[in-house]
Amino acid sequence: MTAAAKINPGRPRRVEWLTLSLIAACYALWAQVTLWLAALSPALALACLALLIAFHSSLQHEVIHGHPLPDRKASEWLVFPALGLFIPYCRFRDLHLQHHWDPKLTDPYEDPETNYLDPAVWDRLPEFLRLILRFNNSLFGRMLIGPLISQFTFMADDWRRIRSGEAEILHHWLLHAAGAAPVILWIYSLSQLSVPAYLLAAYAGLSLLKIRTFLEHRAHTRPTGRTVVINDRGWLALLFLNNNFHIVHHMNPTLPWYELPKLFDSERERILQVNDGYMYDSYRTVFANFLLKPKDPVPHPLWPES
Repeated sequence: MTAAAKINPGRPRRVEWLTLSLIAACYALWAQVTLWLAALSPALALACLALLIAFHSSLQHEVIHGHPLPDRKASEWLVFPALGLFIPYCRFRDLHLQHHWDPKLTDPYEDPETNYLDPAVWDRLPEFLRLILRFNNSLFGRMLIGPLISQFTFMADDWRRIRSGEAEILHHWLLHAAGAAPVILWIYSLSQLSVPAYLLAAYAGLSLLKIRTFLEHRAHTRPTGRTVVINDRGWLALLFLNNNFHIVHHMNPTLPWYELPKLFDSERERILQVNDGYMYDSYRTVFANFLLKPKDPVPHPLWPES
């Protein structure tokens, strides 16, 4: 029995109306921002779009884990429109579920969401790339250039796999194009924003998401000690749908977002024993500690022993 099963042995499947309402609200606000606010204040519209695009990604994350409808395919259609443009939902789903194999968290080869490198690979990098990657390990760097680095490596790897014959990945990119085309057409035809301006908002949305992922996992000898809790209850926690309670999510990935803080509060001491006390009090603390300071080395400090 897993730690997740001990904490929450299961729940009946049902329509999660709160999450469903948030999905509807996200699209309604997106339409209002692109049509109305963009005509009044393009700069404010871009800021709001960055928030909405990041929020849409958080909603996609909920769908990946089986919410809000009992029928997974129906849930996936709800987040099919590619508001963020850059990452195909199907690739996000498949890579994220691979990431949830906890024994391989932070593995430079097996964890698709890690930023650690094999030390042998690091040793072969030219110094200018090392400087870039060190900067990327500060929160400011992760937000500024992190989306560009991760997008480049992600697309390069997918292109390599497509060329090697993995037709399913090509299919996922074609589906993504079908989901992105209406978004681009909407912006081009109906909004006062330009398509390049919208691309900037999408990049900013990815930058906001980097705040959440920045400290999610660390190098640790035990898999359960690798995943963080950021005990924040503010607007960033809402933007990330409480995924800042990340160890709780990894222990029970089927739990809906609105139950994560309650479960942490009720099982706080035991959960912090499970993750060896890996916790920050708030995102304010994270910014204060790591805005300009690398959080850890780029080469995996425990590789290959971990």
